[in-house]
Amino acid sequence: MKRRRVGSVMTDEVVSARRGTPADDIARWLAEFDISGLPVVDAEDRVIGVVSATDLRRHRSATATDGTFTADAVMSAPARTVRADDSVVRAARLMSTSGIERLPVVDEEARLVGMVTRRDVLQIFARPDADIREEIVDEVVVRALWLSPQSVDVVVRDGMVTLSGHLETSGAVAIAVRMTRQVDGVTAVVSRLTHRHEAPYQRV
Repeated sequence: MKRRRVGSVMTDEVVSARRGTPADDIARWLAEFDISGLPVVDAEDRVIGVVSATDLRRHRSATATDGTFTADAVMSAPARTVRADDSVVRAARLMSTSGIERLPVVDEEARLVGMVTRRDVLQIFARPDADIREEIVDEVVVRALWLSPQSVDVVVRDGMVTLSGHLETSGAVAIAVRMTRQVDGVTAVVSRLTHRHEAPYQRV
């Protein structure tokens, strides 16, 4: 079972600015492309900061300037970034804890390769319940626990998963719950699983 990665949902056509890009140009791009912020990159396309519409408004209000300042005067640095091979869940948590709507995606050299937004992430968590259930039965019950599909009753409603059934060991129950939580689109797991033995689950 593999978590969805940022690279599978990111946009690879990104509007970016340089340190010396005028604020008026940035404001025009934000409006033209209907985006809330954009990355600032150096000559090697390494991300060095981010400018948001809020940053522009705050700077203009604080300095009473006419808008002739440039990106390096207002950008937030260092920028919070993710890698294309990071999980979508990690990107979602970073956006949530940081209170931001979008993240630059960078390669191992910190060069810009894409952008991922909150909307991109939410699409993953809006998976149909039937798809979530099918993955849990196939990847968790059958492949991980080596059980028949009927061994565990899997009910999914609005991303909330309820697992019911009787397994051999407490270890098997722990694995079922942990792996189910890792399935994309799962918002919560309710375990009604029981077990016969207090022993770790082992494949043989």
